[in-house]
Amino acid sequence: MFVRNAWYVGALAKDVNRQLFPVRMLGEDLVLYRREDGQPVALEDSCPHRRLPLSKGRLIGDQVECGYHGLTFDCSGACTKAPGVAQIPKSAVVRSYPCTERYGMVWVWMGDPALADESTLIHIEEWGHPEWGVNSGDAMELDCNYLYVTDNLLDPSHVSWVHQTSFGSADIIGLPLEVKVAEDGVTVSRWSRDVEVAPFYQKFVKFSGRCDRKQQYEVRFPSVAVIRAIFLPAGAGTDDPTQFHPDVFLMDSYNLLTPIDENSTRYFWFQLRNFSPNDQEVSSIFNHDVRSAFQEDKEVLEQVHKNLKLRPAALDLPIDSGPMRFRRRIKQLIEAEQAAVAQA
Repeated sequence: MFVRNAWYVGALAKDVNRQLFPVRMLGEDLVLYRREDGQPVALEDSCPHRRLPLSKGRLIGDQVECGYHGLTFDCSGACTKAPGVAQIPKSAVVRSYPCTERYGMVWVWMGDPALADESTLIHIEEWGHPEWGVNSGDAMELDCNYLYVTDNLLDPSHVSWVHQTSFGSADIIGLPLEVKVAEDGVTVSRWSRDVEVAPFYQKFVKFSGRCDRKQQYEVRFPSVAVIRAIFLPAGAGTDDPTQFHPDVFLMDSYNLLTPIDENSTRYFWFQLRNFSPNDQEVSSIFNHDVRSAFQEDKEVLEQVHKNLKLRPAALDLPIDSGPMRFRRRIKQLIEAEQAAVAQA
């Protein structure tokens, strides 16, 4: 059902500390915490004895003590203490998941630990750049399958209806989409020439009048989306960064999806912008307005999930090309993983 050999966000870094923090990812229960040296740890959240969640126990040093009978597990998942037992049973072990911290988030590798490679995490060149502002990450839970969210994130057209007071505008309706499929994901984009600046962006663009606008929606397998917004004065639109107008507006929205199970998704995000790098007021406006827009997506996608479970869609439209290609590739990746496990 899910691609497992991949990094998924387990939690915002600020939420993982010296307390046991339970999360559910890809249908599995995990407990996150930090070692005394600050490094994050991810363990199976289930004592092998009577299956009490380890998150109901206690953190002692860098080890977790089960709150039922005191079995204690280290960061590798090995049992180091079993009170009243002469020899620790071989089956007294919990799964340990590779994890790391980057971009203000704790990432967990949900597949074969031997394949975990931090170099495959998304690279964000502008992260930490003094000329780029960041509004810190946030998260929400959606009662829908994560593929409905990837559908949405590969659909620039929906903004004209779902986000009429923020990202959308009437004069971009019906403009053609360009779809590109690469090894690492699918990108759907389009230029809108000589159009009004959408409401969300009007308070931030440095130029006046109409604009050339590019919407670029890229979703990398299995569930990392990068949404780039480019606004330039009308007539100045270009894909060549070296030719950008001095007043170009750039915003990159990073949308990180972690399936909780087949019916729910945890949605993490943060944005980078090429202006006001240290302006907390601007970041506050971004955080408020972006969350409000994502709340609009949440309401739509939860209803779509609910209704499509009862009655399948009767048609597809040309705007569905990107989402359909993404879904086909995800299916192939899942099948390849399953075949590899079967052969092992």
